[in-house]
Amino acid sequence: MNKVFLIGRLTKDPELRYTSTNTAAASFTVAVNRNFTNQNGEREADFINVVVWRKQAENVKQYLTKGSQVAIDGRIQTRSYDAQDGSKRYVTEVVADNVQFLDSRSASSSGMTSTVSPMPSANTNPSPYDFATPTETVSNSTTDVSSDPFADFGSSIEINDDELPF
Repeated sequence: MNKVFLIGRLTKDPELRYTSTNTAAASFTVAVNRNFTNQNGEREADFINVVVWRKQAENVKQYLTKGSQVAIDGRIQTRSYDAQDGSKRYVTEVVADNVQFLDSRSASSSGMTSTVSPMPSANTNPSPYDFATPTETVSNSTTDVSSDPFADFGSSIEINDDELPF
């Protein structure tokens, strides 16, 4: 079985590329803290390369920035390629099946963290928010943006499947 679960923060903004068949691929590095401290009492981190594909790659590029906290589940993959100097290079990376955004967009840009995921992944149940089906309307009863990320949109919004980030 090849299964990986990671929680960490992006070390830089994700890079989005498209293959020759126009398939989106985003790559980024996640800093994951170790569970112990070194001899100096400092906590160390591992820096793990991650690749995500298709629509989720576009969402990662749109919603995540350096410092964003994410939870990732996927698999480890090793591949090789020939470098420009003719040498063979090997790469080990996590291919993400699922990327869950663990802090809000405003919190990640201000350096704050949140324990509620405003952008749940497609495989996460139950969702912290009840999203409407494409023909339903969601009504907001509060204007507190910290508890309602859709408060700035007015009294109601319509959500189409194409607009959801997962």
